[in-house]
Formats: sequence, C-alpha cells, structure tokens
Amino acid sequence: MRVKRGVTSHKRHKKIRKATKGMTKAHRSSVKRGRQATTRALQYAYRDRRNRKRTFRQLWNARINAAARLNGTTYSRLIAGMKKAEISLDRKILAELAVNEPAAFTEVVKASQKKIQKPSPST
Repeated sequence: MRVKRGVTSHKRHKKIRKATKGMTKAHRSSVKRGRQATTRALQYAYRDRRNRKRTFRQLWNARINAAARLNGTTYSRLIAGMKKAEISLDRKILAELAVNEPAAFTEVVKASQKKIQKPSPST
C-alpha cells in the first residue's frame, strides 16, 4: 500500500509555525526560513542563559566590593577572610545583605577580619 506523507510534513510545519509565532515576514510565513530562525533563536537563548549568570555575578561582585570598601576592606580581602573564618555565604546573598541589610553585612565583615590568635612560639 502506498504511504502518503502529508500528515507528518504538516505536523512538522505546524510545529515550526508555532515556534515562529511573534516573528515577522519570511521567518513567520516560510517554513524553511522559519526553521533557520528558530534554530538560531534557540542557540542565542542557550548562550544568553549562561551570559545572564555571568553578568549577575559581576553585579554581585561590584556591590560586595563597594560595601566592603565602605567597611574599610576590599573584595578580595573580604572573600579570603570569609574562607579563613569558614563563613559560607555565596555572592548572591552577600550582595543582597550589602544592599538591603548594611548592619548585617558589617557584622559579616567583622567576623571575617578577626585574626585567629596563634600561640607564641616558646623557645
């Protein structure tokens, strides 16, 4: 028996037309151009999801650095001090504290700057 292929083609085309909703001109009306536009749009979306994470981390670092400098230290000294003091707050939360809770951020800075007293070497 002969197989007619219209159903699967129409299904594929319908899928592309649904994906190109909101696009203009040939990207919307032509299946071939629509497929190309959809592929490119998905590539950009994948790339930009990662870029968004990158830009947010830059923003958080800038906010932490600004708040750290108001408290008499720098970003790198603060992070190093937090690691030594075993304070595990991520940068997102630190930036949130720096902007909305300056007093709490100051306490974190103080806790990270405390020097661990080493016993003096006896000879």
